[in-house]
Amino acid sequence: MKLIWKLLRRHISVGQLTGFFLANLAGMVIILCGIQIYLDIEPTLSGKDGLIGNDYIIVSKPVKQLGSLIGKNTARFSDQEIADMEAQPFTESVGAFKSSQYGVYARLDTGKKSVSTDMFFESVPDRYIDVDIDEWAFDPQSQTIPIIVPRNYLNLYNFGFAQAQGLPQLSEGILESISFDITLYGNHMRDSFKGRVAGFSNRLNTILVPMSFMQWANNRYASGQDDITSRLIVEVGNPADERINAYLQEHGYEAENNSSDSSKIGFLLKLIVSIIVAIGAVISILAIYILTLSIYLLLQKNTEKLENLVLLGYTPRRVAAPYIMLTASLNIAILIISIIAVCIARGIYSAKMATAFAGATTAGFMYTVMAGVILIVVIIAFNSLIIQRKINVISRKR
Repeated sequence: MKLIWKLLRRHISVGQLTGFFLANLAGMVIILCGIQIYLDIEPTLSGKDGLIGNDYIIVSKPVKQLGSLIGKNTARFSDQEIADMEAQPFTESVGAFKSSQYGVYARLDTGKKSVSTDMFFESVPDRYIDVDIDEWAFDPQSQTIPIIVPRNYLNLYNFGFAQAQGLPQLSEGILESISFDITLYGNHMRDSFKGRVAGFSNRLNTILVPMSFMQWANNRYASGQDDITSRLIVEVGNPADERINAYLQEHGYEAENNSSDSSKIGFLLKLIVSIIVAIGAVISILAIYILTLSIYLLLQKNTEKLENLVLLGYTPRRVAAPYIMLTASLNIAILIISIIAVCIARGIYSAKMATAFAGATTAGFMYTVMAGVILIVVIIAFNSLIIQRKINVISRKR
């Protein structure tokens, strides 16, 4: 191996290899930085409690005054309309809100005073809920109903109703630790349950119960009346898609776009990170192309020596080994330096994220390292294949 290397290294262009090294290093650093930045920022912006809401739109129909006066529900969605919404190119999925068809009365005893009110329940499929749903289930034998409350409802109680009525303010932790009395009635039946707050939603501005409970309660207290779908929750791929507003206006639908602007920001963030990673990939591909040309030129210069080595009994695999080791060493060095550079950059922006966003968490670094290892293995395998094929072609000429 040492003899072969001494014979072949004279025509190695240090300048070409340096150019490949620097170009591929820049591309690798950009790719890994883009991946790590996205992994770190995405939970803070797009998580369940993130600054940027997921791409969901609440769609409803306007209530017609004549229909409301005669007691007719004119704002319901038919199965055909739901299917048409699902078939739109901007739609990822569609979920239907199911409403309670029975009476609901709730009472909360705060110690000094008690608060009671008539209320309602709604439910949506579990995939659209933005809180932890590990305990999101209903068992008729337990007589306990898990409930998700909009976070702004709690704020309205604490900073409006509680202060005006002289009631104590309640934190999220306190409200989750206490239960309140709920009475359900209808169909000549009345039952008492305990309500338990299972979480607080930023996405859904309604009082939610599990879908299994809603189906059970409607069958028991409403004589199995047909479920009325008055609202839809639509998951869209791109909230900035102009076709969404055009479709809603064409059909006369109304949308609660309280998270539309932030969703557009989230989409743009993902697009920018994707562009950054794509630029890094293009740079790396160009660097690999430069290396391939350098290898071909180096092999061409050493064709006579390579032919002589084959005639002396060296196998093509053994002759190719020094070139493969050279490219592998360069790529491994690129990976190590890239990981160190990304780690340093991550330490800088992580500190700024912690200052700007209290409680922000960053993703694990292992995914980025794994991505870098996979890329380098692919590059080394490609380079090795190119070198081995060229050596085999040279050896056949003799």
